Amino acid sequence: MNDLKGFLRIITALVFLLAAFGCQKKEIIAIKDSASEAIPVKVVTVKSGTMQEFIDYVANVKAQEETQVFPKVTGKIVEKVKQEGDPVVKGETIALVDRDETGLKFAQAAVESPLSGVVARVLVDIGANVSPQTPVALVVDMEKVKVFLDVPEKYLPSISVGMSATVGVEAYPDETFTGTIVRISPIVDIATRTCPVEIAIDNKEHKLRSGMYAKVKVVTREYKDAIVLLKEAVLGREPQQYVYVIKDQKAKLREVKTGVRQGPYLQIVEGLTLGDKVVVMGQQRLREGAAVLVEENGE
Repeated sequence: MNDLKGFLRIITALVFLLAAFGCQKKEIIAIKDSASEAIPVKVVTVKSGTMQEFIDYVANVKAQEETQVFPKVTGKIVEKVKQEGDPVVKGETIALVDRDETGLKFAQAAVESPLSGVVARVLVDIGANVSPQTPVALVVDMEKVKVFLDVPEKYLPSISVGMSATVGVEAYPDETFTGTIVRISPIVDIATRTCPVEIAIDNKEHKLRSGMYAKVKVVTREYKDAIVLLKEAVLGREPQQYVYVIKDQKAKLREVKTGVRQGPYLQIVEGLTLGDKVVVMGQQRLREGAAVLVEENGE
């Protein structure tokens, strides 16, 4: 009888142990399942920066002044005093013309530069016959250069004389040049609905050359201390746009309003504050209140 009671006690203890182990196993599985439901995402911390509204154009660089040089007399070129690339001052001789005629002797006539600058081209060879209608050389003043833009009329309220512009050329890909709007035409072209605008650029080192292809950017408005966010973070389309903000390891859907776009960034006008953690990768899998595993993106 005692042996039977002892055996029953052992069986009862085993049952309790198995039940306890089963509960513990279920708890472990539940914890694992909960962890596996968390969605991995990358986030960025919302920061401030400067955003700009600007208009982009392409244009050709032109010398501040350039002019063809003509002789004052008819004759034959006997000497080229200046060569291409030589500096020249106003009134200096570029070439000499022999205007002798049969039975007559004349002093050689100088072909003089009408402005100071650089001889860009010599257009005749020695021995060539010339007249006052024959261009002998091209002289350019490269101390300043200019570009001309045809600006659509809708942008005219945003620009004014004195505004700055940045200019880039392929010859100097890592360098930008600063210009100033010096002239805006008072009329709009009826055919194109554009207005001619002239930008002047200092060129003391003569890096910019007439004929270069230039990319021009005119900043029309600047927003300092703007809330800035990578555009990949924003879902939807205007006027319904939203982001996922992370709070307590959970995703919270938040509606936002956007402003200026500049490169990969958007200005956030409403909906976010500095320091918010916003999802930039993995948000397509999220829903309101979803648990997340967060990785900082470093932007």
